[in-house]
Amino acid sequence: MTTQAFAPPTTKSQALRSYHVADFPALTGLEEEWRFTPLKRLRELTADTPVGDGPGVRHDVDALPDGVSLTRIGRDDPRLGGVLTPFDRISALAHGAAADATLLAVAPETRPEHPVSVRVVGLGAGAPSYGHTYLEVGRFAEVTLVLEQTGPVTLADNVEVAVADGARLTLVTVADWAPDAVQAQHLKIRLGRDAKVSHVQVTLGGDLVRQYTSVEYTGRGGEAELYGLYFADAGQHLEHRQLVDHSVPDCRSYVGYRGALQGDNAHTVWVGDVVIRAEATGTDTYEINRNLLLTDGARADSVPNLEIETGEVAGAGHASATGRFDDEQLFYLMARGIPESEARRLVVRGFFAEMINKIPVEELRERLGSAIEARLAASEAGAAGTGKAAA
Repeated sequence: MTTQAFAPPTTKSQALRSYHVADFPALTGLEEEWRFTPLKRLRELTADTPVGDGPGVRHDVDALPDGVSLTRIGRDDPRLGGVLTPFDRISALAHGAAADATLLAVAPETRPEHPVSVRVVGLGAGAPSYGHTYLEVGRFAEVTLVLEQTGPVTLADNVEVAVADGARLTLVTVADWAPDAVQAQHLKIRLGRDAKVSHVQVTLGGDLVRQYTSVEYTGRGGEAELYGLYFADAGQHLEHRQLVDHSVPDCRSYVGYRGALQGDNAHTVWVGDVVIRAEATGTDTYEINRNLLLTDGARADSVPNLEIETGEVAGAGHASATGRFDDEQLFYLMARGIPESEARRLVVRGFFAEMINKIPVEELRERLGSAIEARLAASEAGAAGTGKAAA
């Protein structure tokens, strides 16, 4: 009789981390981290070595305020890799393949009056491109940074965000890529003592967009608020994953993501992981994901997870809900003379209102609201056309 030994399951805190692609096994799609992702649609971003030399992206920026700078830095800069150690194959590939990095630095105690906006423009969706961005916020600085991503691209990129002691960062990232774009991104935030970050992630464009956001605390009093808004149309795959790693005492986190889907094969994935290590006493954390299915043929996967290694926490919880339009809400609005199409738009607008209002840039809030309503109108027009054709 033989005895077969089974290895215990790997937790998030035990996951492999490495800068070397060879340390990660080839992807099959059966891995827990990749089972929702259509690997073939990632094109050549899953290769063993960098493939091709794509046109990449360019960074457009208007005049920067005093204390804020945007420069290129070489791979030998000691900051690169100091925040983010890849824990998946594509992130490791991007780390090794990026020729240089974009550095957006905010000097200590800098407090710009207006948000700082950077436009990341894709230059072509052919061969893969690899990118690296480093955001550095100095001690006691307070700033709002907006990164808007547009255009065609096939991109694997890493974004490192270092928020020093006592600093306050509001980071808004908008993925409104061209319809044929593919992106696999890992964004890592490291918070100093009493530092706070509010990250608002908006995803609208692209054929396949997979964004992984992780948070690390290095001192007591750190606070992370992660908000997300995504809207998937027919055929789009939009995937969002978070890992909040509480490893020091008395820190707080909140994760709130909302998504809407419409059209055949529209697919969204949200996976929220929170780890509370044994030494992270006094942690206060909560995560929630809500999805609204607007049509048949759409699919939303939602998986909240908690790993708790200590019972001495201030609070820890999670929730997830996926459903269709509330018929009572529609009836209430239509009973007051509002046409059904307008009633549907009002319901969706209300569903997203909390997330959109987290963006401290009025022009961007209005633009995103208009983009969402345009999608709804296009869907209604298509449905009406199909109905007439069928008739």
